[in-house]
This record gives sequence, structure tokens and C-alpha cells, in this order.
Amino acid sequence: MVDELKVFTGNAHPALARGICDYLGIPLGQAEVFEFANENIFVRILENARQRDVFVIQPICSPVNKSLMELLIILDALRRASAGRITAVVPYYGYGRTDKKDQPRVPITARLVADLITVSGANRLLTVDLHAGQIQGFFTIPVDELTALYVLSNYFEDKALENLVVVATDIGISKRARDVAERLNTPLAIIEKRRVGNVEEAETLNVIGEVEGMRALLIDDEIDTASSLIAGVAALEERGAKEVYSCCTHPVFSGPAIQRIAECPVKEVVVTDTIPISEGKKNERITVLSMASLLGEAIHRIHNGLSVGAMFE
Repeated sequence: MVDELKVFTGNAHPALARGICDYLGIPLGQAEVFEFANENIFVRILENARQRDVFVIQPICSPVNKSLMELLIILDALRRASAGRITAVVPYYGYGRTDKKDQPRVPITARLVADLITVSGANRLLTVDLHAGQIQGFFTIPVDELTALYVLSNYFEDKALENLVVVATDIGISKRARDVAERLNTPLAIIEKRRVGNVEEAETLNVIGEVEGMRALLIDDEIDTASSLIAGVAALEERGAKEVYSCCTHPVFSGPAIQRIAECPVKEVVVTDTIPISEGKKNERITVLSMASLLGEAIHRIHNGLSVGAMFE
């Protein structure tokens, strides 16, 4: 059937793909995606995709380069199978932090990834909370960027924490933090920090705003090694914060992140499932909220020609 909706996935996050299909009430598309002994990735689409409206669910998460190559090869396979329209659904856009030339002789890898996705056959991109807004402009195809801030803020609204202040982990995230603060009807504070060179450690400089005697909610787009999180918690406690909570969209949790969270006095870390969290990385302080219904609704709207922006109005 021409224009029939189909959803496929690689190996990066099949659980999220199944959740999206459950929301849409359709079966997950059948495909073989595996790696040969020589580390070459092979893809075979096991059902008819000709003229179908196809969505490929694949965050560019650990192992990052394998996840990226799977995505590109699936897109190419669907293009060669004469799919009618192909949407790359990339809940987490890997390499998104390399979005500008901030040093001499460095690449803009976020732009390179955009070119690769487009050349591989994607007709549009659906993603969640890009690290930098300008990444949308790296694409020559339509980009729909969803935000998890409503999912996260609804969670904390239900918790009804008293005497709450929303805190941006740095100036770059302050606009998103302000949106959460408005939704929760709380004041806003900002942590001013400086990152030293290319190392993962960040030096916290100052907290702008009143946090003494309050419950603080740290907002960030992702938690990678958790260095910004522990520095932020330490700075807030130093300035008299009563309790510290944290939330982010993308739980990258690389290197020592889980150990740092376990040892840090943060009360709770709330994240979404744009990236899968392995059993070894689960912790009683970490709460995971599902993005399946939000992504499923966006896919439904794109497929039926409805407004995606209206979801957030």
C-alpha cells in the first residue's frame, strides 16, 4: 500500500523503537542489522518498503561510530528499496557538541554527520533537544526538533517540591532552564563556569541568583561524565542549597559518570530514554522517563501532514 507507515530500527535502541510502535499500534518493521567478523555492518530489509512512509529509529549513542554507521546503511538500504519518504529519527544526535570551529584546525563534525545522513537517503530528520540550535541549519532537509523539557517539568510539577529554584548548569542552557522555571513557576539561577581546553572537567566560577535554603533543580541537555553535575551540586551546597535535584534529556553516562552520581549528594537524577541505560549503569537515584509517546505522536503527525509544533502549544 502506497504511503503506508513503517518503522525500522538498528541495534542502538530497539526498546524505544518497540515503545514507539506500541504507541502507533503498528508492528516494528523487520530487518537484519548485524556486524560481520571483519566489523563490516550488513543490513537487509526483510519486507516491502516500496513507496512506504518509513521512519528509522536510531540514536547516535554508544558505541557511537557503530550506531552512526548502522543508521547510514539502513537509510541507504531503504533508499535503494524505493521507499517513498525516509525520516531519520535520531533521538540523540551524536557529535552534536562539535558544532563550531572554536580552535584552529578542528572539524565541525556535527555538520559532517548532517551531510552523511542526507547523502545516505534521509528526506527529513526528527530529533530531540540538539546540543546547539544551529545544527538544524546544517541540514538541507526539513528538521523537526522535539524537546523533553515538558516531560521533565511535568514530572517535577507532580512532585510539588516546595521552595524550588531552577538552576541552569551554564549560560548556554539558560533559555531552556528559564522555560522550565516558567512552567514550574519558580525563580531561576545560573551557574557560570569555564571549561578548560578539551578536557572533560569544568571549573565552576559562580552561582548567579538566590539558592540559600532552597531546593535546587539543575537543568542540562545531557550528562556525559557528570563532571558538570558534581561541580554544580558542590557549588549549590556551598551557597546554602537545602537539596539538589538534577534532570537532563540525554543520559550519556560515560566513563566515571555512574560512580560520580552514586557518590554525589544529589537527591535524584531524572533523565529520558533517548539513550538506552544498560543494567550496569542503573542506579536507585536515577529515574528514567519514556519518550516513546512523544516521538510516536510526532511520527503520527508527520505521517498525516499535521503540525508537530502544535504538540507544544
